[in-house]
Amino acid sequence: MAIDLAELAGPGHTALLVMEMQRGVIGDLAKFPELVKSCAERRVVDNAARAAAAARLAGVRVIQCTAAFRPDRAGSHTGNAPFIKALLRDPQHMLEGTGAIEVVPELADPSDIEARRYHGFSPFTGTSLDQTLRSLDVRTVVAIGVSLNLGIPGLCLEAVNLGYRVVVLTDAVAGMPAEYGDAVMANTISLLAARVTTDDLIAAWEGPR
Repeated sequence: MAIDLAELAGPGHTALLVMEMQRGVIGDLAKFPELVKSCAERRVVDNAARAAAAARLAGVRVIQCTAAFRPDRAGSHTGNAPFIKALLRDPQHMLEGTGAIEVVPELADPSDIEARRYHGFSPFTGTSLDQTLRSLDVRTVVAIGVSLNLGIPGLCLEAVNLGYRVVVLTDAVAGMPAEYGDAVMANTISLLAARVTTDDLIAAWEGPR
């Protein structure tokens, strides 16, 4: 069935959620070389930046969904997932107040809202993101960023559970290895969200010419 993207992601009821596009995740301070490589090969940062610029121009609110840890780890469960335990063997990992948690320059803009979390893998858990979206009368969220291993599926699943419609930009997300990310898109994201390209979405926001 064809997607009416102009209706689904109309600027009046849509927000763009940027998932963990941070310097310590996929930028100059990143410690995930395979994810950085996947993003570079698929031009994820470039496409995400184009989507964010188009969103701002169309009046669509951009929300930076970021992750951080306090130096004392307060507010974070540090031993309930193998991946988190592995990450926090580095006491400097994604510390609040450091450059690592900053949004990469290509995507940063002072008009954006930040939804920061200190726990888990989803931008909705333990944050005010849901309340923020509802205060903006948002009914559809567009997801971009990383990763297809955890963050993007978590975002989509929780958004659907909360009643939002979801769109994922296929060329502005990535996982590691890249082929696994493709499998997640085909077998999991397809069940939760509409999948479109950055160009498709920009065209819908720009309207008929």
